[in-house]
Amino acid sequence: MTAFIGIDAGTSMVKAVAFDERGQPLHTESRPLRLDIQDGRVEQDMDEVYGAVQEVTGALTTRIGQPALVGLTGQGDGVWLVDESGRGVRPAISWMDGRARDLVEEWQAAGIVDTVYRRTGSAVFPGCPGPVLAWLDRYEPAALDAAAAAVSCKDMVFQRLTGVRATDVSDASMPFLDPRTRNYSDEVVAALGLTHRRRLLPVISDPIAVAELPSGAPVTSGPYDLAACAEGAGVTSPGDGLLIVGTCLAALVVTRELDLAGEPAGLHISIDRREQWLRAMPAMVGTAALDWVLGITGVSHSEVNAVLDSTTPGARGVRALPYFAPSGERAPFVEPRLRAQFTGVSLETTREDLVRAVCEGIGFAARHCLEAAGLTGSPTLCGGGTRSSAWTRLFADVLGRPLRIAEGEVGARGAVLSAARRCGTELDTARWTAPVEVVEPDPARAVFYAKAYEDHLEQLTAARALARAS
Repeated sequence: MTAFIGIDAGTSMVKAVAFDERGQPLHTESRPLRLDIQDGRVEQDMDEVYGAVQEVTGALTTRIGQPALVGLTGQGDGVWLVDESGRGVRPAISWMDGRARDLVEEWQAAGIVDTVYRRTGSAVFPGCPGPVLAWLDRYEPAALDAAAAAVSCKDMVFQRLTGVRATDVSDASMPFLDPRTRNYSDEVVAALGLTHRRRLLPVISDPIAVAELPSGAPVTSGPYDLAACAEGAGVTSPGDGLLIVGTCLAALVVTRELDLAGEPAGLHISIDRREQWLRAMPAMVGTAALDWVLGITGVSHSEVNAVLDSTTPGARGVRALPYFAPSGERAPFVEPRLRAQFTGVSLETTREDLVRAVCEGIGFAARHCLEAAGLTGSPTLCGGGTRSSAWTRLFADVLGRPLRIAEGEVGARGAVLSAARRCGTELDTARWTAPVEVVEPDPARAVFYAKAYEDHLEQLTAARALARAS
């Protein structure tokens, strides 16, 4: 049997999936990853990530034999400083990292963030490569001196697998890429004070890089996970959107327009389909917020469905702004000092109320991101959040739209589809990306949540003002 492997090197997990020619998963292997979180700093061990990739790939090939091709994707942003061989010169700094918060605030006040956005369509937030590199240049210059390149996660893995160092236009989109030329903007590099570190930006392979594994199987690097998920979910028509409910709550909308006006937030991801972009609003809020409230209340993940089924919309007056990330929020606005809030809490509040309020708050954040990204067509949902049928229905109610539910493993699936297109391998894309179901919103709950969403936006406006005042 011909098989294809997709590898997704995520933030908390490395996963490899073997698919047959029809896009059906044959086998899946995964390994958890550790995050070193301390005082707002979030780092990862590159050797651990690469070792996990080797383990899952080896386990799959033992089961299925050599694949016809391998597609690689992975988490974006952050800074992975590597030497000439692709090995880390220091631990990777994650996209979740907040150490450059003060620097971003300096740039906001000086108008630099706005300048960068008008040029690239990408907002600057603490965990993206620009601020992290500038922070390292200021406080750890020896690490930059020792590095051959500042790459992304999948680029590090690709070089270790093949010896080839390159990135692609999707990973390069944040924050140095001019989406009109599909090359780095030296003006942006200079605006961020990094001209003397320009050599660290990896060569952009356009289209995505392809090389061979020792077995002879072709392997491609890219796109990065957000774009791979859109590909794997079949979100390729302008106006259609994808909502990824994972560690990061990411909203993506396909567009043919580069609108660089408005509040600097999110990014425009360049992709292999020229003259198309993904308008992306990758929020910091996500399943990590739900994990936090479950840990505090003692509710298990397996109980979330029952909690949502047994409680009423509005959580008995409890509202949550679920912005728990140490680096604040990055989409659909940049607010490094924003923190979570609960309101309407009393001695009568139950743990179930708190859980429901956070689930609803994440739903409102999702709607905010999709609307800011320009959703006009059909939304599709994927990610760990889809494992809860009740939470999936809540998303449909909050969005007030029919919600397509993507087949699982969309990141790995998209990596394979991108690899197949790059290598000239014909696959039935419609079959690979068909939704498993469509969830319709409940009309009455949709009306309730439309008003609750407006209340959420008002509370958020006040919270942003409070964050800035602090």
